[in-house]
Amino acid sequence: MVGNISEPLDRHARLSHLAALIASLQLELTRPRIAMLVSFVIAIILLIPAQLILPGLAVAAVSAYFIGSDPEPKLRRRLSILLGCVILLGFTDINPSIENENFFKVGIPFCLVIVVPAVIQMFGDRGVIRYRFWPVHWRKHDIIYTILSIPLAWLVLKGYEWGNRYFLDDELFRHWTLPPEADPVAIRKLFIGINMVGIWDELFFVNTAFALLRSLFSFRVANVVQAVLYTAVLYDMAFTGLGIGIVFFFAWTQGSMFEKSESLLWVLIVHLIVDYLLVAFIVQTYYPDYGLDFLWRKGF
Repeated sequence: MVGNISEPLDRHARLSHLAALIASLQLELTRPRIAMLVSFVIAIILLIPAQLILPGLAVAAVSAYFIGSDPEPKLRRRLSILLGCVILLGFTDINPSIENENFFKVGIPFCLVIVVPAVIQMFGDRGVIRYRFWPVHWRKHDIIYTILSIPLAWLVLKGYEWGNRYFLDDELFRHWTLPPEADPVAIRKLFIGINMVGIWDELFFVNTAFALLRSLFSFRVANVVQAVLYTAVLYDMAFTGLGIGIVFFFAWTQGSMFEKSESLLWVLIVHLIVDYLLVAFIVQTYYPDYGLDFLWRKGF
C-alpha cells in the first residue's frame, strides 16, 4: 500500500524537479535583445527562403554579436546553438524531391539540427530539449482540437490549393513530382518522405527551437520566432504563395499546443493528419481517380 502511494508522489516530485530545471527565465526584452531577435529573424529569412547567403551571414553575424555580448550565459549558450542550426539549414538545398539521393542531401542536415543541439544540451542545460511524448496533463481541448484537425486540415488544404491556383497561377500540389502513370513505389516514397519531414518539423521547430527560445523568453516571443523559422523552411521546401500565412498560423497553433500539454503526442498526431491529407491531395492532382484511399489501393 505504501509503495502504491509513494510511486505517484515520486513521479510528481520528479516532474516538479524537472519543471524547476526548465522553467523559463522570462528575460527582459532590452534594446540589445530586441536587436538580437530582430537580426536573428532577418537572418532566417535571408538564409533559408531567400537563399541570400552572404547578406544572410552578415545579419547572422550581427545577431551573433548581440548573443555573445549578452550578460546571461544561458542565453549565449542556447541561442548560439539555434543560430548554428539556422546557418546549417541556410546551406541546405531544401526541396520536395523524392529521389533517393535527396533523402540523404536533406536528411543528414535535418538530423544534425536535431541531434547536435540535444547532445550539447546534455552537457549543459539538461532538460531544456526533452522528448516527452505523453502529456503531463490530459486536456479535453487537445483531444477536441485533434479530432477537429481532420476536417479543418482538408478545408485549409482545399482552400490553399484553390487560392494558389486562381490568384497566383501556382499549381501547389505539383511542387512534388510524381510519374505520369500511377506508381505504387513513387506514392509510397512520397508518403514516407512527407511523414518523415512532418515528424522532423515537430522535433526541430517545436521540441528544439521553441523549447530553447521558451526557456529564455515569454511564450509569445518564443512562439513568434519559432513560427517564422517554421514558415521559412516550409516555404523553401514547397509551401509558396498563400502558404506563408497558413503555415505561420499552423506553426503558432502547434507551439501553443506544445506549451499547454508539454507533450509531443498531440502536435505529432495533428501534423501527421495534415500530412496524410496533403499526400492524398498531391496524389489526386496527378491521378484524379485516386482519393483518400491511396494508402490501401491494390499494389500499394
